[in-house]
Amino acid sequence: MDVVFLQPSWISLVAIGIMVGTLVVAFLKKISLTYSIIIANFFVFLISLFFRTQIINELGFRPIYLSLQMFPNVYTLFTSMFVHSDFLHILGNMFVFFFMGIAFEQRVGPKKFLLIYLITGVCGALTHSLLNIDSMIPLIGASGAIFGILGAFAYAYPRDEIVMPVPIGIMFIMRIKVIYATILFAVFETVIVMFSVQDSTAHFAHLGGLASGVILAAILLRHRTDKQTQTTSISPLDYMQIKKDDTIDFSHLTKLVKTSEEKKILQRIEKENVLQVRNMWLEHFLEKVTCPVCNRPLNHLNRKIWCEQDHFQTDF
Repeated sequence: MDVVFLQPSWISLVAIGIMVGTLVVAFLKKISLTYSIIIANFFVFLISLFFRTQIINELGFRPIYLSLQMFPNVYTLFTSMFVHSDFLHILGNMFVFFFMGIAFEQRVGPKKFLLIYLITGVCGALTHSLLNIDSMIPLIGASGAIFGILGAFAYAYPRDEIVMPVPIGIMFIMRIKVIYATILFAVFETVIVMFSVQDSTAHFAHLGGLASGVILAAILLRHRTDKQTQTTSISPLDYMQIKKDDTIDFSHLTKLVKTSEEKKILQRIEKENVLQVRNMWLEHFLEKVTCPVCNRPLNHLNRKIWCEQDHFQTDF
């Protein structure tokens, strides 16, 4: 039996370089992985506007790639998560991922966040493939991974609130507890599957991503602290609601400064009079600083900063 490897074109190799490069830079520069994944998705989408056929056909995952003959092409399980069909597809996925991803990444740290994102994305595609094993139709989109993050978030921090579109009658945006959002989406997707609704969406991939997210969270996040469980995540919209007389204890933040850049950012925060601008710089500062003991990225929530390895903790 001949093994078939479909050599990607040069433009697909460029797209793969963007996918991998943004993740590597995010780790090296300690940039939010949520932002980096969103940027990578949009860059790949921009490329697909000019090279649609090559990007979708070469980087989309086809269930038939799981056969022994086509198995060398299974790398598309990864690349397909960064490919989208149109503006509505990518905007819908990235909108949900932005609000949910930032909060969850702050909770669990970048390594576990990326691990859950990638594994659940693959599990979602595999779930779809088990029911369509001989299909040659490309499977694309980050939906399986996003549902995986939702499932993991709901298992680990069910009482946290996030901003997201919710399918109740019609789709509308609201703040909702993660556990309620997860139940609603799980029911919504299950009903579609049960009634065999014919559309272009891989609903089994959504359910597979969601279920694998719950399982991974049970394995990876079972040792989370009570403090993390009891607090509520702050979404980007919450920063607009902080009172103007809310002061910052800069003496605690100064302890975290290690570079001249971090010092300049902290000085900018101290001098800033506009609340929203100040909080944007504060968020930027907290993303850059690391634990004084292990030098790992710090988590921050509700005016508290902590190392997930319990080496350091303070408030501001």
